[in-house]
Formats: sequence, structure tokens, C-alpha cells
Amino acid sequence: MYLNRRFYIVLVLIILLTGAGYAFIPFFAIGQWGLLVLCLVVLADGYMLYRTRGIKAFRRCAARFSNGDENPVDIRVESSYPYPVAVEVIDEIPFVFQRRNVRFGLQLLPGEGKTVSYRLCPTRRGVYSFGRIRVFATTRIGLLSRRYTCGSPLDIKVYPSYLMLHRYELLAINDNLTELGIKRIRKVGHHTEFEQIKEYVKGDDYRTVNWKASARRHELMVNVYRDERSQPIYNVIDKGRVMQQAFHGMTLLDYAINASLVLSYMAMRKEDKAGLITFDEHFDTFVPASRQPGQMQALLEHLYAQQTSFGETDFSSLCICLNKRVNKRSLLILYTNFSGMGSMNRQLPYLQQLNRQHRLLVVFFEDTDLKAYIEEPAKDTEGYYRHVIAEKFIFEKRLIVSTLKQHGIYSLLTTPGNLSVNVINKYLEMKSRHLL
Repeated sequence: MYLNRRFYIVLVLIILLTGAGYAFIPFFAIGQWGLLVLCLVVLADGYMLYRTRGIKAFRRCAARFSNGDENPVDIRVESSYPYPVAVEVIDEIPFVFQRRNVRFGLQLLPGEGKTVSYRLCPTRRGVYSFGRIRVFATTRIGLLSRRYTCGSPLDIKVYPSYLMLHRYELLAINDNLTELGIKRIRKVGHHTEFEQIKEYVKGDDYRTVNWKASARRHELMVNVYRDERSQPIYNVIDKGRVMQQAFHGMTLLDYAINASLVLSYMAMRKEDKAGLITFDEHFDTFVPASRQPGQMQALLEHLYAQQTSFGETDFSSLCICLNKRVNKRSLLILYTNFSGMGSMNRQLPYLQQLNRQHRLLVVFFEDTDLKAYIEEPAKDTEGYYRHVIAEKFIFEKRLIVSTLKQHGIYSLLTTPGNLSVNVINKYLEMKSRHLL
């Protein structure tokens, strides 16, 4: 039982009346009668609240949350009181969100139930623990509140952004992927995978005429080609300390994980095989490229537990293990980050080795905070020096792209927020140009 603000206001008024009775005797009697009435009303209010267990509440949410997305949580509150009550609902959300404003006020009629909703946006993968639901019920008298403890503690696993997959899937069905920034790539040249031989019809490319088949059938026959399929696509994720940098609360590793999950889904829709490789000081996770029905779930489970380390990434172990495990020429999409030309030059021999055996696409990140700082005008001499140093770092990022291109290595410099869209566009572009 809790005493409400209204109770204290009435009690203060009674005390003032009683105190005034020392100067004006009639007020003393009024204060005594007021105190008696207050006690009777409190007893009546308590009886109305505790005559029955009148409130039930329970939480409804998904069995798992999507990292970096808004996840809905519903709380259903039902009243079995035979008269109207006001309730305040407080949900004990995971402490990692550091939110103290998840409380809702409701007015419930006799036997009525209502649902309140809110959203949570996690920025880290892992297990998040919900507590109980606290409901404070008050009658129209409003002097007392009764606390109900409802629901039960709940542990929710936060997975990589699978909600993004649903958005891409729905937009792909509606043919609206351009709304997300995914470009329509014009295909250049011929497809290279043979499909069938068919009779020539007006409009077919004469360069595809099959003269041997035409001689046997005594009519023009043409070869039909289609896009190459079943090409292995591996998302290679660096888990070293360079991926610990945060952007809007999420680390670069989390952005890379979300992008690799979406790209794997798109690759499998294009009938390619999707696989996964993670590494830091040692070669860590390896999921062979496949397009079996359970492949996306396998990738999701492996990506769920990935964490960054504080060590230096070992690209030599990546090259050695890839030589042992990946025999077919594949597209390797390497998610990493370079702070400058020095860090890139240390890894360049290993990148060249990977590019000789496979088709390598290096994905690294722009520093958005640095770009925002440069856009602000300098105010003093020290500010100008800082701007020059910041511009030097940004220039080195562009120089890394140019250096990789000189060595025949494809690269993509992108902001974390646009990573998924830019990687998909690059994949579609490379596939249309038959660079895989």
C-alpha cells in the first residue's frame, strides 16, 4: 500500500485547521472531524483496492530482438474491478538501455483491458534481461495505491539485424528496392553460362548462332545463355580492435555483421552460395558457402556470438587457412578498417595474395565524425591546424582506395550507415560485369 499525493494534501489541510483552532476555537473541532472523516475514507479506499486482486498484466514481445532496429514490446493490462480505476504501468526493461521513462498512465473501466506499446532499439548483441511489470492501481478516491507485481523475468537474445532482411524481402517482392538506394545495374555483354539451344526468332543476337546445330537441323539455331549461378560469396569479417570504433552506439563490427547478413540473403536470391569467415589474431569462424534452406539460420547463429578483440589482426593466418579450406575461386568481401596508409601497407602483401587466388573486395569505413568536424569553420589558429590534420586523415582514406586500385584490388569506402546498401550495389555491379 502506498499513500498518494492527495492523501498528504488533505492531511496538511487538516493539520492547518487544527492549528488554527488555537486562535479560533471552532476550527479545532472542524479539524478533529476532518481527521475522523479522513480515516474513514482511507479505510473505504483500502477496502475497495484490496477486496479482490483486480489487476492482471503481461508482456508480449518477439522471442528475439534485432540489433540496431526498433523492436516493439506490448504490455496488456486487464482490470477485474467492478468500478473504474486509474493505473500506472512501469516495465522493468534491461538496464543496458538506461531508460527510466517506461511508464504509462491508463484509465480502466470496470472489466476493461488495454494494451500499451513501446519500442526498444538495442545496439549490442547478447542476452537482455527484462524484470517484472509493476502496476499501481488507484480508485476515484485517490488516497491510496495498491502495487501489483505481474509478469515474470524474461531473457531476450539480440541477434544481428534480421528485420532488415524482411524489409529487403518485401521491397524485392514489390520491386521497390530503389527506395533503399539499391541501383538497377545495366548488364554489359553476354551471359556466360550455357542454358539451352533453341530455334532462331527475329530479334535474337546473330552472334549466338550455333552453326553446327543449324547444319544438323537445316534451320538456324541459337545458344541461350544465362547469368552464372552457384558462385561462392564469402563475407570475411575482421574482429580486431580496428572494428571497435562506434557510430551511433553500434560498433563497426555490428554494422559489418548486419551488412554481411543482408548480402548473404541477396546473394542466395541471385542463386549464389553464401559463406562466412571471421578472424582476429587467429582464424576463427568458417561457414562453407552454400545455398541450402538452412544456410541463413546457420549464418545468423554464427554471427550472433561474434565479439571484437583488443589484439592486432593477423592477415597471414587468414591467407593460410583460406588456402586450405576454399579451393574454388570465390568473391571475398573483406570488412575491415584502415586508419592510414601505414596500416594498409602492412597488410597489402596479404591482400594481393588473396586477390590472386580469389576476387577480393575490401570494404572499409569513412570517419563521419571527422567529416562533420571539417565542415565546421575554424575559429582560431589551433583550429586551423586541427582542420589540416583531419583533412590529411580523410585524404589518406581516398589514397588507400587509389592504391588498392593500382594493385588490381577492388575496394569500397563507405559510411557505416550506408554500408548495407553500398555493399549490395557493389556486389550487383561486379556480378553484372562478370567480375566474380
